[in-house]
Amino acid sequence: MRRAILAGDRRALAQAITAIESTRPEHQVRGQAILEGLVSETGHGVRVGLTGPPGVGKSTFIETLGLSLIEAGHRVAVLAVDPSSPVTGGSILGDKTRMERLAQNERAFIRPSPSGGALGGVAHRTREAMLLCEAAGHDVVIVETVGIGQSEVAVRSMVDFFAVLLQPGAGDELQGIKKGALELADALIVNKADGDQLPLAERTRNEHQQALQLLRPTSPAWKPRVLTASALTGAGVPEVWQTVLAHRAALEASGELAARRRSQAREWMWTLVEEGLKRVFRENPAVSADVGRLEAEVEAQKTTPAAAARELLAAFQAK
Repeated sequence: MRRAILAGDRRALAQAITAIESTRPEHQVRGQAILEGLVSETGHGVRVGLTGPPGVGKSTFIETLGLSLIEAGHRVAVLAVDPSSPVTGGSILGDKTRMERLAQNERAFIRPSPSGGALGGVAHRTREAMLLCEAAGHDVVIVETVGIGQSEVAVRSMVDFFAVLLQPGAGDELQGIKKGALELADALIVNKADGDQLPLAERTRNEHQQALQLLRPTSPAWKPRVLTASALTGAGVPEVWQTVLAHRAALEASGELAARRRSQAREWMWTLVEEGLKRVFRENPAVSADVGRLEAEVEAQKTTPAAAARELLAAFQAK
């Protein structure tokens, strides 16, 4: 499979990501083995994160951008994270339908994945999937996140360039959008800047440009920009990509891009350590024997969550 992925085989790439995302231990072991054999072939892609409120047109914008990049000779991967139902755990997984033209292009790879309730609005294994896409020759990887909110800026910890998509007339969204997202954005993009919406989009751009001046820049080497674009007509989309490249050049020149990626890799290592510790903790016989009783006592207010947690930790450490 390693050879097939390096050759850009989309089916092999999809199978490897499926193994990575699987909840079955034997599949995960296989997926991690594939990834470890390919890690030396990763790291060359431009990693872009895109978020925004529902209805802003993220998928349409990504399709327009992706098709223009393919025309310029790039290979594009889109990791589109769909919301998981808190009731069934299922997800819509409709991005291949929403990006039909892009999905049909042989130089594109679209992977809709359920968020699984993961913090940050990104699928549990998005980082590994991104590396596999790079190994398969995709030199641009776009991560589309679920909605927008405080917990959903985790995508910033895995990409080089982070953009927030806005609606024309979104002045009120300065209150609705969490400040954290604006603080982390390398660019804000006012979408749907076409037809009768164009003057409103320009006014929205000016309002947000003024708002950004009140926030500390994400990097000493880069001042966040506010752009207008139309996914429908393609206007402004080339300028968005030029902004991505300008940001990359600025961070490369300052050495920050390499430092940021090192920091991201280290952070992900500790995330996996914490995930493993949590799993081992829950599987511990002493913990599993007491957890039901303590949960019931906490729910009935017979004990405090802190006291119950201390008892579980003590049971874990005693074994």
